[in-house]
Amino acid sequence: MLQGINITEEEIYYAERLLLPLGKTFDDEHKAFIRNFNTIDLQAVPGSGKTTALLGKLVILERKLPFIDGSGILVLSHTNAAIDEIKGKIQKHCPKLFSYPNFIGTIQSFVDEFLAIPYYVHKYKKKPNRIDHEIYDEVATKRYNNLPNSAAKTWLNRQHDPESLFKNFRFDIDLNLTNGMNGTISLRSDSNTQTYKTFKTIKLQILQSGVLNYDDAYFLAELYLKEIPSIKTILQKRFSFVFVDEMQDMDTHQYNLLERLFYDEGHSVSKIQRIGDKNQAIYNSVKATDIWQDRVEVLRLNGSQRLSKPIADVVKKFALYNDNNFDIVGKNECNIKPHILVFENETIENIIPYFSKIVRENNLVNSEKPIKAVCWNTDWKDDDISRNNVTKLRLEDYHKGFKKEKGKPKQDYDNLKSYLLYYEKKQTLEPVRKNILNAFLKIFRLESINTSDDRLYTKKKLIESIREKDIEKYDELNLNLYNWSIGIIQEKTNEVWNGIKEYIPILLTIFNKTISVSSDFINNDNPKIFDEDVEILASTNYYEEDGLKIEITSVHAVKGQTHCATLYLESFYSRGCGNYESERLRNQFVGTQSITETLTIVKNSHNLIKQSAKMAYVGFSRPTDLLCIAIHKDRFDNHLDMIDKNIWEIKFVT
Repeated sequence: MLQGINITEEEIYYAERLLLPLGKTFDDEHKAFIRNFNTIDLQAVPGSGKTTALLGKLVILERKLPFIDGSGILVLSHTNAAIDEIKGKIQKHCPKLFSYPNFIGTIQSFVDEFLAIPYYVHKYKKKPNRIDHEIYDEVATKRYNNLPNSAAKTWLNRQHDPESLFKNFRFDIDLNLTNGMNGTISLRSDSNTQTYKTFKTIKLQILQSGVLNYDDAYFLAELYLKEIPSIKTILQKRFSFVFVDEMQDMDTHQYNLLERLFYDEGHSVSKIQRIGDKNQAIYNSVKATDIWQDRVEVLRLNGSQRLSKPIADVVKKFALYNDNNFDIVGKNECNIKPHILVFENETIENIIPYFSKIVRENNLVNSEKPIKAVCWNTDWKDDDISRNNVTKLRLEDYHKGFKKEKGKPKQDYDNLKSYLLYYEKKQTLEPVRKNILNAFLKIFRLESINTSDDRLYTKKKLIESIREKDIEKYDELNLNLYNWSIGIIQEKTNEVWNGIKEYIPILLTIFNKTISVSSDFINNDNPKIFDEDVEILASTNYYEEDGLKIEITSVHAVKGQTHCATLYLESFYSRGCGNYESERLRNQFVGTQSITETLTIVKNSHNLIKQSAKMAYVGFSRPTDLLCIAIHKDRFDNHLDMIDKNIWEIKFVT
């Protein structure tokens, strides 16, 4: 076990020069965290610089590597974006930190590499083929469509959305079939029935084939710990220090696994520090449940460099966790009061232009920071009844052109052409080549072309097999991949698409196969996907006026961001204790109750109030200068007419 680590002022100064703007320094709260190497929690308010404080600790620790006992540092976060931010800011300065025995990655990548894959190899004497939601769903869908007529199929067809239920089957630690991760037993009848046995057999067959859902990795991790409990001790000795950023976003199974591995009921030799803000837990699947239980020692970052005092004083009223040690001290020098924009049905489409007017009046147009309008609930999907109900509002009702973003390119698409349109934009040909090979793998899966040991092909295995079968065909494929990739970069999509379609029969001939069930996938031309994902989104999810550009997006999409000005558009969300944020959180708007007091009084709808509070807390805490909240006149008159106008600026949208 490592002896105590002491951080000097010189080392703090080194981190400041590396990470902070010239003339800026870490305050006492940041320094207290940087110098602390106990098992603790760090609760940090929005804009407090918690990630920068963590980076400061890491760059100082890097200068002390390698540790004398050979152990390393583990840094985990929930998303690839958070890990990319860490890498982008310090990797070039910290080569030792990003090499063995250290590990910096997502919770999923850690579980895959250190638990799921090793156990799978131990159990099945081979590596899993893929750990991926999309590929798993594709394989499960194929199994679902091929189900014979039986009691199992009859039972499944009686369920709501049977295909989704079938794809959502998971195992718990005792090999019970459950409905989703952390779910209940899916079949409430006796597990000895033939129906239950059928589904369990299919789930095991998919698992043994090497195709894993992300959730399966956690199931395998738990089996590993159950069967070989010494792995816990090994991992604790491997990682002396464990830092988990954005801890509030961890789901129950992730939280429990980390606690079991690195806290170990207080007996762990690792020091684990969990970093985040419990008030911003809007990503995990149990958003209203208190997963994160505080350690004995909790450090706090209460000073917000982002928020002004007027905004900070409002935001803290919506904090779910606000004990005597909680505060938000707004340190940004700006005196603009938060605004409530009161609208009526006929003025709803004028809200964003009116917000634009206020931005101009406060001389914020030329800010380097973005200006955004955000909403909790975005679209109504196929529910035309709700969409046409003026008492139910979502983002698409405020901004008619809104289209829900599809996110970054996927690994799996429904047609060949999509693989040629959506690829990671880099300065090399590799992402295009990778997508074309992924399309070939999709065709092989559709045609049930597997390896000699009945496993799905990987890109590497496909290339190796062609090389072994026919070296000339191998050279031909490589030349084609190069030319096709060049063609895609040159935007000759249709030309490349036709060339690949001509080549596919040649490729399948190498494996003694012909085109059959993959014909629709190969030939389907669906330019609509391209329009929705790229062209429409680029032009319609923004409001633009005389050089001012306002992005229209969801609260989830802006978590962690800093804006110059933010417009929060309240939205309909379920029924119970009011349908909108201004109804459920009316006492916080007027400042008469804390959330805790409200939950004590209101016995029903606890979860709705908690979720609304977290969403408001995240959305309200984005801007440095201007916060505006749009509330319908009926709800304003009924619930907020006594609001303190010394705190809030009230504007009526005309």
